[in-house]
Amino acid sequence: MDPHDDSGPDTSTAPLAGMTVLDLTDHRGELGPWMLAELGAEVTKIEPPGGTPARGELPLDPAAHSEDLRSLQFCAYNSNKRSVVVDFTVESDRHLFGGLIAGADFVYESGVPGALAEAGYSHEDLTALNPRIIHVQVTPFGLDGPRSGDPASELSLAALGGSANLQGSRDRPPVKASIAQVWRHAGAEAAVAGLVAHARMRLRAEPQHVAVSAQATVTWTLLNAMETHAICGRDFERSGTMVRLAAPLQLRFATQDGWAITVARGVAIGRLLDWLIDEGLADESWRVEDWDTFDFRASSGKPVTRTFDELYKAMVALCERYPNGVLMRRSLEYGETIAPIHTVADLLDFDHLRARTFWRSLDAPAGRPGGQGESGGPIELPGGPTSIDGARIGGVRRPPRVDEHGAEIRACDAQASAGPDGQVAAADEPLAWQVGDADLPLSGLKVVDFSWIGVGPITAKALADHGATVVRVESGGRLDGLRVNPPFKDDVVDVDMAHFYGTFNTSKLSIDIDLKTPEGVDIAQRMIAWADVVVEAWTPGTFARNVADDDLIAELNPTAIVVHTSLMASGGPLSPLGGFGYHAAAIAGFYPIVGWPDRPPDGPYLAYTDTISPRFITATLLSALERRRRTGRGCTIEAAQLECGLQFLAPELADFQASGTVANRTGNRDPDVAPQGAYPCAGDDRWCAITVADDAQWHTLVQLMGAPSWATAPELSEMAGRQAAHDVIDDHIAAWTATQDPADLERRLLDAGIPAGMVQRSSDLLADPQYAHRGFYRWLEHPRMGAVPYAGHQYRIAGYDHGPRFAAPMLGQHTFDVLSGQLGLSDEQIADIAAAGALG
Repeated sequence: MDPHDDSGPDTSTAPLAGMTVLDLTDHRGELGPWMLAELGAEVTKIEPPGGTPARGELPLDPAAHSEDLRSLQFCAYNSNKRSVVVDFTVESDRHLFGGLIAGADFVYESGVPGALAEAGYSHEDLTALNPRIIHVQVTPFGLDGPRSGDPASELSLAALGGSANLQGSRDRPPVKASIAQVWRHAGAEAAVAGLVAHARMRLRAEPQHVAVSAQATVTWTLLNAMETHAICGRDFERSGTMVRLAAPLQLRFATQDGWAITVARGVAIGRLLDWLIDEGLADESWRVEDWDTFDFRASSGKPVTRTFDELYKAMVALCERYPNGVLMRRSLEYGETIAPIHTVADLLDFDHLRARTFWRSLDAPAGRPGGQGESGGPIELPGGPTSIDGARIGGVRRPPRVDEHGAEIRACDAQASAGPDGQVAAADEPLAWQVGDADLPLSGLKVVDFSWIGVGPITAKALADHGATVVRVESGGRLDGLRVNPPFKDDVVDVDMAHFYGTFNTSKLSIDIDLKTPEGVDIAQRMIAWADVVVEAWTPGTFARNVADDDLIAELNPTAIVVHTSLMASGGPLSPLGGFGYHAAAIAGFYPIVGWPDRPPDGPYLAYTDTISPRFITATLLSALERRRRTGRGCTIEAAQLECGLQFLAPELADFQASGTVANRTGNRDPDVAPQGAYPCAGDDRWCAITVADDAQWHTLVQLMGAPSWATAPELSEMAGRQAAHDVIDDHIAAWTATQDPADLERRLLDAGIPAGMVQRSSDLLADPQYAHRGFYRWLEHPRMGAVPYAGHQYRIAGYDHGPRFAAPMLGQHTFDVLSGQLGLSDEQIADIAAAGALG
C-alpha cells in the first residue's frame, strides 16, 4: 500500500467502524466527535431548529454558497458527519432522539448544563434509554465544583489554565493565542476521554459519564511549568522566546528573510561545528569539547571550554547569513534542525506536506462552500492527523448542510441496533487484555515505551495511568533530554530529580539498557515480543536500523500495535529532520499567532505541538486496541508532530485560501468581542483577564466601575464603537483594576456574569479551588524527591478515581524486576547481560 495514500482506510476495517456517535456539541466540543469520525465511527450531528450556533463561528468564507456553510471552523471540524434537526419541544422528535440514543455508543455535548439537560434529559434518562451509553460533556471547568457555573472565554480560560502567564514579554500583559486554541484542545482530549470511558464500560458493563475540563487542557500546555513552584519554590514566568532548558536559552533567531527557531545548545553546536568553522564562526579549538554532554555539565557547574553566550553568538551570526529555506535544509545535512517560522501562507505549497499527500479538498453538498481560493483551486484542509497501516485516517472533507440527512434518518428504524425483543443488545465480552481489576480499564495491557522527550511518553502515560504495565526503555548513555532539564527538585541538578521527566512518565517502570550492544538489542526485541503495544519516537528509520524494523516486529509479535511518532514522519524530503515541539510549532505556523503585532513572533510556550500530538495519537491507539479486541489484528500507526499540530490551524488555513487573510498575532484582541484584555492588578506582575462579549456585559462592567463618564459615551454602547476605541478603553480599565486584588476582582466580575480569570501561575494552580475539588494534582511519593505533585487527567469519569497511579521512576529503577518478572530471565542470565555492559 502507498504509505502516503490519502484515500483513507477502508471503512469496513477502520478501527471504530460500526460505532455510532451523537454529536450535540457547538464549537467548544465538535473536534472530539470529528476525531471519532476520522477513525471510522458514524457521527450524527443533532442540531436545533435553524442549525447549531457553531455554523456562525469565525472565520467566515466571504464567498460561501450557503449561509449554513459559511463558517470555516464548522467546515473544518464537522466533515464526514450527518446532520438531523431535532426539536425537543416536539414529541415525535423526542421519540426519534430516544431511538437514536438507544442505538448509539457515544453522545457528546458542550457546556454546563448542556443541551440535553436544557431539553429535560438527565444522565440517568440517557442511561435508561441505553445502559451502555458513553456520555461526554466538554465544559469550561467540569460538571461540579466552585468554578463549574462560571462564565468563560478563550482568554479567561487561557488565564486560569496558566498558559497566558507564560506567553509574551514581561514588559507587557500576558497573552493568549490570537486564534482559538482552548476549545480545540478540549475537543481533541474529549476523543481520548470517550475512548477510555468506552474501555471501562466494556469492563464494568455500566454507562459512563465523562466531563472534560477546558481549564485543565490549558494547564497541560504548560509542560514543565505545571508543578514547578512545588518542585523548586518558584514560578516560571513569561520571557518571550527565551526558554528554561539547561540554561535560559533564546529560541528565536533572525534570518535573511524572517525568523527561525533553534537552540544554541551543546548537541546542536556539535552537529553544526563543521559548518560554523567553515563560516569562520568557530575555530578548531572548539573540537576538544564533548558537545553531547556539554549542556548537563554546564548547567551543573562542571568544567566546560565554552559558554552558552559564545554558542548563542555563533548561532546568531550563522542564521543572519542565510534565508530560512537554506538554513532548514542545510542544517538537515548536519543532522540538526533550524526550523523556519512559517505563516499559514507558507504551508499550502510546503513540499514535504505535498509529498505526503497531506491536503484534502473541502467538499460540500452543493459544490465548494467558498470561492476559488488564493491559488485558483479548491480550498484545502489538513488530512487526517495519523495513519494506520500506511493509510491516512479520515475521508473527504465534506461538512453537512443543516438537516441534510434528516429525511434519511427519520425513515430508518431508530431501533435498528436493538435486540429482537426491542431492548438494547448486551455488551460484548470484556476486553481480551483485562485481568479483572474493575477500577483500571487497561489493566493487563503491556506496553514497551522506547520514546523520549514529550509526545511518545505522554501517549504511553495515558495508558499507564489507566492500568497498563508500561516499561520505559532508557539508556544512561543517551539520557532522555527531560532528565537534564528543569525544574529539578530543590534545584538539585540530577537525572532522578528532574520533574520535567516526572510529569510525563507517571505510572511507568524504567529499565536502563545500552542499545549499542547486541545484548541490549536482544533485550529490546524480547520486550517487543512481550508487549501488546510498542511506542517509539526516533526519526524515521532510526529505530528500524538500530532495534527492529516493522517486518521484524511483526515476526516477533504478529498482533502488536506499533506507534511511530516523529517530527515530520516518513516519506517526504524532510523526514530525517529531527527536533522537538518548538521546531514543529515553528514549521506549522504557530509562532506568528502569539504576541504583539508590533513585535517579532513570540510563539506559544515551549514545545507546543508536544501538547497537541498525544491527543490525536492516543485516540488512534485506543481505537486500534478496540479493533484488535474485535479482530485480533495489530497494526502500525504513524504520526507527524507537524501534521497533528496543523489540525489546530485548519480554519485559519482555509481562511487564507478563501479570503487571503493571514492569521497573525493581535495581542489579546478578538474581532467579535470588545473590550478584552489582561489588565494589571495589585501585586508584582499580577493580572486579571476580562472579556466583554456583548452589549449587556459592557453595561454591567460600566456599573461595576461606578459608571464613569467616559464609559457612558453613547458610541461605546455598541460593539463597533468599543472596537474603535479599544486602546482608550483598555487604559481606563487598567487604571480601574490596578489597585484591586486579582482574585477578588475575578470573583466580582464572574458573579456579575462577565467572563474573567486571574492570570494563574504554577503556585496559583496548585491552590486553585476547582483543582482541589477535582483532585487534579496528585501528590505521590518519589524515591528521591519525596512527596511531589503530578498534574492529573484533563477529564473526570464519574465513579472512577483516576489519575497518576504512582510516581515517575528513577533511571533504571526496575531493570532487574522487568528482566526477571516480565521477561522471565534467570539471575544468571541477567548477570551475563550485565557483564557484557548492556545494563546501566
